[in-house]
Amino acid sequence: MIYTVECSFADPDSEAEWNDFYSLDKLPALISVSGFHTSQRFKALSGGCPVYLALHSIDGLDILTGEEYRRKGGGNFARWQQHITDWHRNLYGGVERAPAIGEGEFLALSATGPEPLIRLGLTPSAMQAVAMEKFPEYRWLARVERGTAADIGQLPDDVHVYAPMTAQLTSGGDAAVGKAR
Repeated sequence: MIYTVECSFADPDSEAEWNDFYSLDKLPALISVSGFHTSQRFKALSGGCPVYLALHSIDGLDILTGEEYRRKGGGNFARWQQHITDWHRNLYGGVERAPAIGEGEFLALSATGPEPLIRLGLTPSAMQAVAMEKFPEYRWLARVERGTAADIGQLPDDVHVYAPMTAQLTSGGDAAVGKAR
């Protein structure tokens, strides 16, 4: 299953420090939770969506309600909470593991169907919301080679493109792709 966390951050003065916390402390803490398999952060290149996206491959909803998650990875945002806006969490079925997006790639997400991604020459994977907000109910994701990316300004409103901020962390402790900072 894919656990998504999306948000924007409203304080430019502390945003770099918050990003360091999330990328360097929060992601490693999450990947250490039993049942987390991959974690990676992204920043939106297109408008109309929260600025930040984290994709986590997990075993299921029970991981997010367990004591280990609460102790190691859940929350820990008290210092930043007042600046976190447009925050959304969803759990999607249909894709077992999030793709590792490298420095030479983007991640594209569509909430309107696979057709916009297919028209771009991509191979989308379908996900259906099964827990948490359950909105959007369906999403399609695809890996995009940077050299083949269409003009981001010409994409349909419900197709969002993200650049990796981190390498994908895996539960084995290794990054699945090159460093994306």
